[in-house]
Amino acid sequence: MTTDTAAPLRKDFRFAERHRVRWAEVDMQHIVFNAHYLMYFDTAVAGYWRAMAMPYHETMQAVQGDFYARKATLEYEASARYDEQLHTGVRCARIGNSSLLLQCAVFRDEQRLVQGELVYVFADPKTQTSQPVPPPLREWFTAFERGEPMVDVKRGDWTTLGAIAAPIRRAVFTQEQGIDAALDEDGADGEAVHVVAVNRIGAVLGTGRLTRAHDGVGKVGRMAVVASLRGSSVGRQMLDALVTAARQRGDRGVMLHAQASAVGFYRRLGWQPHGAAFEEVGIVHQEMTLPLT
Repeated sequence: MTTDTAAPLRKDFRFAERHRVRWAEVDMQHIVFNAHYLMYFDTAVAGYWRAMAMPYHETMQAVQGDFYARKATLEYEASARYDEQLHTGVRCARIGNSSLLLQCAVFRDEQRLVQGELVYVFADPKTQTSQPVPPPLREWFTAFERGEPMVDVKRGDWTTLGAIAAPIRRAVFTQEQGIDAALDEDGADGEAVHVVAVNRIGAVLGTGRLTRAHDGVGKVGRMAVVASLRGSSVGRQMLDALVTAARQRGDRGVMLHAQASAVGFYRRLGWQPHGAAFEEVGIVHQEMTLPLT
C-alpha cells in the first residue's frame, strides 16, 4: 500500500485493466465522453478485486460488511479516441478507520490521460452505518500492494483435499454446466494428485487433479475455478502446480481435454492442440498436450 497520492505513473500500479475504446464511448467531439472515465475506473476496480483473489460478494459476507462509494474525483489531462487501447491502473493509497482510498489513472501507453480518486466507506449493509475496516481486509490490501502472493495452492490426495474440492466441482460442473454429477465420480480421485487454491481468508477458489493417462503421460482434469475469479491468475497457478507434480514424478508429458472456451487459456501457457475437437459430456472439447522432456 502506498501513502503517496501524487500524480502516478503507469509503473506505479501493480494492477491495470486493459480495454479498447468503444464507438459508443465517443462523443460529438470525437473523444471519449468525460463520464465514461468513471466507468473505466469502476470496471478496473472489479479487476483489482480479482487480482487480489477476492470474490467480492462472498468476501463481504465473510467480513460482515460492505464498501459504499462516498466520493469520486477525476482530473482530465488528455483525451482518448475511438479504438485506442488503454490501461486503467488501480492502487490502494490509504486505509482510514472506516474508509478506503483507491487511486486510479487511465493511460495510453505511458501517457496519463485521466487520474482520480475513489473513496469508499466500510459499513454495515443493513443500517449502512460506518464501521472499522476489518484487520483481515487491511492486511489483504497491504499484502497485495507489497507484491505478496494472494493465493495458496495446496497439493495433496483426495482424503486430504476432497472435502473442500468437491463443492467447487459440484458448483461448476453440475450446477453451472449441467453435467450429470454421476459422471464426475469416475473412481480416479483416490489415485490422483489434487490441488486446491485458497485465498488469504481460506475461501476455496478452484481445484484440479492429475491422473495417469498412458506411457508416462499425466492427465490434468477436473479444472474448475469459481466464476468470479475466472480471468485471474488462479487457474494458471493451479495448472502450474499440477505440471510441477507431473514433472516431479517423472512424467514425460501431460495432456488434458480442454473445453472449447478454455483453449485460448491453455495455448497462452504453451499447450498445443492434438487431433480434432470432439464432444464430451455434451460440451465440445479439444485434446491438448505439453511435453515435459
